[in-house]
Amino acid sequence: MASESADPTALAARLLARAAGASRLIIGICGAPGAGKSTFAGMLVEALNTVQAGATVVVPMDGFHLARSVIAADERATRRGAPDTFDPDGYAALLERLRRNTDDIVYAPEFRREIEDPVAGAIGIPRECPIVLTEGNYLLHPDAAWRRVRAHLDEVWFLEAPDETLRVHRLIERHEHFGKDPDHARAHVLGSDERNAALVASHRAGADLILRWPTW
Repeated sequence: MASESADPTALAARLLARAAGASRLIIGICGAPGAGKSTFAGMLVEALNTVQAGATVVVPMDGFHLARSVIAADERATRRGAPDTFDPDGYAALLERLRRNTDDIVYAPEFRREIEDPVAGAIGIPRECPIVLTEGNYLLHPDAAWRRVRAHLDEVWFLEAPDETLRVHRLIERHEHFGKDPDHARAHVLGSDERNAALVASHRAGADLILRWPTW
């Protein structure tokens, strides 16, 4: 299992070379809550699309959160973000469709933090797009439903958080920014989010590549 710096320029060049002549390349970016997956994916998109316009689109796993109304009546509402609060079968079905790449355009859902729910059809992926990035916590989860997700990914990269204390602090700030009071935000992060982070870390060995944030 290789390990290297999360340098978006170098990784973009690698992906473009690998995508040449292929129908489509699908790369997963995995990591703990707050590790910076969305930030890194955005940097990689910018690097790729600078070299080749329209080279890539990001499809986040978070779009497959179960709606709050679905889990409101049971205990999953208190630990939203755990594996069983997502729809991995729906996620796998979308990735399979992206892998086939026979539709002019495929629409994916997106999680909107301002409403704390997914929105259907928010991300369009045209057939001409050669590289799809997908980022989320459970791309290496060993349960059968999540293995179906992994089966549609060419590679999964595990992004290590630059600093664990900072990762936790940023998660608390994120929850506060989107409406949780400070005590609720801290309790959620130190409880549910940290249990999920430990679970994600336990699957790290299944990654094709370990990425470390560079010290710029």
